[in-house]
Amino acid sequence: MKVIMKYLKPFAGTILVSLLILFGQAIGELSLPNLMSDIVNTGIQNGGVEQEAPEALPSEGYALMTLFMAEEDKETFQNSYQLIEGGSSEAEAYSEEFPESQEMDFYVLDETDPEQLISLESIFSKASYSFVTFMQEMGGQQGGTAAVDAESGFENVDLDQLYALVPQLQQLPQEAFTASMDVADAAEPMLYSQIGILFTKLFYEDLGADMDALQNQYIMTKGAQMLAIAVAVSVASVAVAYFSSRIAAKVSGRMRRDVFAKVESFSNTEFDNFSTASLITRTTNDVQQIQQLITIGIRMLCYAPILATGGLIMAIDKSVSLAWTIAVAVIALVGIMMTILSIAMPKFKVLQSLTDRLNLVSRENLSGMMVIRAFGNEPFEENRFNDANEEYTYTNRFVQRLMSLLMPAMMLVMNGVSLLIIWFGSQQVADSALQIGDMMAYIQYVMQIIMAFLMISMMFIFLPRASVSATRIGEVLDTDLSITDPNDAQPSLKNEGLITFKDVSYHYPKASENVLNNISFTARPGETTAIIGSTGSGKSTLINLIPRFYDVTDGAIEIDGIDIRKMTQADLRANIGYVPQKGMLFSGNIVSNIAYGKDDASTDEIMKALEVAQAKNFVSEMEDGIETAIAQGGGNVSGGQKQRLSIARALVKKAPIYIFDDSFSALDFKTDAALRSALDAYTDNATVLIVAQRISTIMDAEQIIVLDKGRIVGIGTHDALMKNCETYQEIAKSQLSEEELA
Repeated sequence: MKVIMKYLKPFAGTILVSLLILFGQAIGELSLPNLMSDIVNTGIQNGGVEQEAPEALPSEGYALMTLFMAEEDKETFQNSYQLIEGGSSEAEAYSEEFPESQEMDFYVLDETDPEQLISLESIFSKASYSFVTFMQEMGGQQGGTAAVDAESGFENVDLDQLYALVPQLQQLPQEAFTASMDVADAAEPMLYSQIGILFTKLFYEDLGADMDALQNQYIMTKGAQMLAIAVAVSVASVAVAYFSSRIAAKVSGRMRRDVFAKVESFSNTEFDNFSTASLITRTTNDVQQIQQLITIGIRMLCYAPILATGGLIMAIDKSVSLAWTIAVAVIALVGIMMTILSIAMPKFKVLQSLTDRLNLVSRENLSGMMVIRAFGNEPFEENRFNDANEEYTYTNRFVQRLMSLLMPAMMLVMNGVSLLIIWFGSQQVADSALQIGDMMAYIQYVMQIIMAFLMISMMFIFLPRASVSATRIGEVLDTDLSITDPNDAQPSLKNEGLITFKDVSYHYPKASENVLNNISFTARPGETTAIIGSTGSGKSTLINLIPRFYDVTDGAIEIDGIDIRKMTQADLRANIGYVPQKGMLFSGNIVSNIAYGKDDASTDEIMKALEVAQAKNFVSEMEDGIETAIAQGGGNVSGGQKQRLSIARALVKKAPIYIFDDSFSALDFKTDAALRSALDAYTDNATVLIVAQRISTIMDAEQIIVLDKGRIVGIGTHDALMKNCETYQEIAKSQLSEEELA
């Protein structure tokens, strides 16, 4: 995962902004159940009355409540309220909210801090509950009042009848109320809180307050807050999705670019360690897996812990006694996830290897289609593809089925926990230990916690596969290059093209024996040096050492007196016009392919290169001439045409060194002879190296090097080698008649 973190580092600021937005989104999500709880508890059950201590109450009600307070509480209560005479100028300020306040004396709550208000609410609610308890003990219908039940509240209460009791109750000693006050102290806070709200509503109604309007205003206000928060949460979600998608796209783009650039810098040694199909998969499929992880990860991996933690805190705040249901849910969720992932993780690693294999088989079939058809092996290749495809399909299906169990398992846990909360929560509601709105909010918070785990479980679907992909990409990016530029590179000042091999030996990585042994020769400007030998003698390997496709194991290769390992690869290859053994063309047209050797090549230079390469005639016969489209890999031209266009691409470069690695093999003898004749004039001052199988191609070379089993067994002109090199003689006699050799 270090690879992912490395690429995410430049986007730290954007990720931080996204996290802040997610934090705000989580706060919004977590506040919605609270608002819903307020609507149910306060808006519906309490009629919109938010606090237990009334903001105003009639003087008779004030006198009634203070009877059931301890002396210390009574003092606090009296200090918090101010008497307002009915009809006075001070009462005018309350006439709109409490119309009846003009007809009676009443008390109003002074400005008080939140902590004192909480204490005041507790005092008022306990006094209310003490009064209800006292009335129950006195026999219910005393004084003509309706029945009072501490659990169900009041029915058709006449406050005037209650107020009439005040003179009688004031004559009783304080000890008469002690028992009911002790009951209130021992009662559940929620129980006496509900009684306090009921008395507050009664006093508001007595003062003429419009309780329906108060309830509607409260519900509408809370509903508007919920709507505003929901909109804000939606906007935050869209913003985070935008940022995460943008970051993921940029990271994947840079990652693909760096992987491609790294592969471009690979020598043949590194290519031997990675198959082409694997490199393609790593550049495409593996990067795609990481892109998906980042897109979803920023939104879910960061958001889920915030939501789960906040949900846990809010749920416990609503009901500590039901907190065990969260523990049950978490244990069940973690157990399910760990079980499934422990099975799936090894399969994810296998899946990427199977993707490589499927790509490999597909690529080989597409590239070798002609050979497959020629040998009639279509059924064999179909079976080979089916084997790779079925193994990939089986593994992928197994993983997908396994991971698909996560969602129904999570839903089972979610619904099971909901039933537990409703079952045990309803009992607490019946015991007045929990309000209905709080139970509903608790359920929502638990659902949010489970949803957070659902998000985490979804991340575990992407995380293992992306982790494997990141490891595979890291293997490419962390590959040590066997061929690198020196820190103190020496530029070639002469550009003459003098090539010197000094006791050069080479063996492939992990090979036990050298492919080339003690190779020493000099290739001079203005001369053609040809290399010939039997198959496997090391001809192409020797040629590939010059542009540093491989680096020598021992010895040195110098160009113009400078060891090529002390030159930058760009400077070295800028001096070489290279024609590979297999002609390779790129999709585009003839001009773009020829100009590949020289970006600023003029039309005249291109035409001259085509003429020397004996390609001008067939190009001119094409309908679009040099603008003729070239298919991928040169599929719309013949092998000989492809080879001549490859030669023209090297010639247009006007380099001091030309390397032709068996580049004339697809040419007929007439074209071969014409090309060599034109080439002699075109490369008059250049060093030309030709690898060839045909004696006729190299007979006129100033220097011919004969290789056998990686060693030079002969060096000289054609005539000299015919006299003193047995290996060359065998090759020549196998190809030419005595008359031709003479």
